[in-house]
Amino acid sequence: MIRNAFFVAALAALPAIAAAQGGNPTLGRDLAAGCTHCHGTNGVSAGVTESLAGRPQGQIVSTLKHFREGTKPATIMHQISKGYTDEQIAAIAAFFAAQPPAGK
Repeated sequence: MIRNAFFVAALAALPAIAAAQGGNPTLGRDLAAGCTHCHGTNGVSAGVTESLAGRPQGQIVSTLKHFREGTKPATIMHQISKGYTDEQIAAIAAFFAAQPPAGK
């Protein structure tokens, strides 16, 4: 009983601990993992979709927000981008911007 109460209290404290530590340091990488099917591992595409690795962070943020707002044409990205907050978009963009571009 006491162990369960301690466990519940520890779980309840996790969001505050994460916030105090600046959030999840692997958030961008974790979210970008969902992009690999189309944009390749670490953003280096092997197919017809664009590579994202090494692109400027601001460009990626802007493009994702345009998809989310519906101002940039897309087949699926307008739907996918609606699932991300501004913080998550910034984290994804930072991750891809830090990756070496294709062929480097």
